[in-house]
Amino acid sequence: MSASTFEDVTSLTFDVFGTVVDWRAGIIRDGEGMGLDLDWHAFALEWRALYQPAMERVRSGEIGWRKLDDLHQMNLEELLARRGITGLSEDDINYLNSVWHRLDPWPDVLAGLARLKQKYVLATLSNGNTGLLVNMAKRAGLPWDAVLGAETAGAYKPQPQAYLRTAEMLGLAPESCMMVAAHNGDLAAAAALGFKTALVLRPGEYGPGQTTDLKPEAEWDVVAESFLDLAEQLGCP
Repeated sequence: MSASTFEDVTSLTFDVFGTVVDWRAGIIRDGEGMGLDLDWHAFALEWRALYQPAMERVRSGEIGWRKLDDLHQMNLEELLARRGITGLSEDDINYLNSVWHRLDPWPDVLAGLARLKQKYVLATLSNGNTGLLVNMAKRAGLPWDAVLGAETAGAYKPQPQAYLRTAEMLGLAPESCMMVAAHNGDLAAAAALGFKTALVLRPGEYGPGQTTDLKPEAEWDVVAESFLDLAEQLGCP
């Protein structure tokens, strides 16, 4: 589609983990720096695999609201116990859990966001908590206009309130927002509520064995290879 197709879109709302930042590489980097003899690639994938089940416990009402930092901590402690990893101090565990605050963006992100920011309001629409996202943005230089964490909605994606409340906080109808994500499921949930959609492919998110989100699974409004490609397609100089 041409950029003129999106004349009503004034804000781009971004999934963050996997779309904007490389969580797997960040866990491997910090993990290897701790001196533990582990396969940190496998550890990162196992930790991430606990992400959706933990949020589902909140979404289903099994447990009360907990911010993502706390869910990550719960999952980390479960994973350490499962693997029989002992000897880490409380400070070590807290440091490892805070790796999610220190994730690096994909190489195209900063230049791409700079171009997109000239035309659109840029906001996070993430399951991350606000403090986590602020720390990440400060460290990495992510130029968000608005940092909206899951507390904004009191809901975790793909619950509709996560998307609708974010648009409301921006003073916008869903139709004036374009959801940018590397995950087809995230875009499907947003599209059902009226958001425009942009799939940015991240075939390295899960490493060389990735089998999901390698191609569009629906007719998204935009399919891009990078944020720079997205900026080009949206007519951002």
